[in-house]
This record gives sequence, C-alpha cells and structure tokens, in this order.
Amino acid sequence: MLNKKNSRMAVAALALTLALTLGGFGAAHAANVAKGKSVFAAQCAACHSAAAGQNGIGPSLAGIYGKPAASTKGFMFSPALKSSHIVWTSAALDKFLANPQADVPGTKMPYMGMPNAKQRADVVAYIKTLSTTAK
Repeated sequence: MLNKKNSRMAVAALALTLALTLGGFGAAHAANVAKGKSVFAAQCAACHSAAAGQNGIGPSLAGIYGKPAASTKGFMFSPALKSSHIVWTSAALDKFLANPQADVPGTKMPYMGMPNAKQRADVVAYIKTLSTTAK
C-alpha cells in the first residue's frame, strides 16, 4: 500500500514522464518552414504561385492564411469552394490538403491529397509565411 509520500512521488514521476514524452513529441513534430517550402515547390508550385497576384492553374496562395476560401482576386473558384465557408486556418489547410475532394466535394483542385501529416504541417507553416496576417 502506498503512503502519502510514496503516492506524491509516484504522481511526480508520472508527471515528469508525461512532460518529457509530450515535450519530445512536440519538438519532433514541429513544423519546418524550409521543408514546407521544398514540399510546396515539388507538389504545389506547378499550379499555385507564392507571389501575390500571380494566379496560375490554381490561385496564388500569397496572403490566404486567415482569409476566407475563394477570396483570392482574379481567380475563378468552384461554386463548392465559394460556398464552403472555410477560413484558411492551420487546421482548415491541414484538412483540405489531406484530401481536397473529400473536404470540399466539387472543388476544381485535382490534387489527390497529401497523406503525410508532417509534410502538411510543414506546407501550412510555409503558407503562413506568405501572409501578412499570419499569427
């Protein structure tokens, strides 16, 4: 049977283990902007520009972070994306990039999705740098 002192020590040990585990997890999975830029160049740049006002097959992604979907000027968005009511937060971008057609059925984006969560986090971190509203 545990006494109060042993019980407190057990709780402290558990708290330390949990803190070290979660701290290590967070550090190992922190988003990397440079890697995101590289993934963007390899998987996104054929259709999307990182420069404001330079739409291509897809809209420019400059300045989209924190803004409503389908709000980039000069691009013809699908009715599905226009009516999606999405605001491009980290969570919304992550979900969309994982599988655009599942997230917004009817989107014109033909991309099949980015299954790697780390790559998505890196790309989202990079997209945030393209915005003056990034937080």
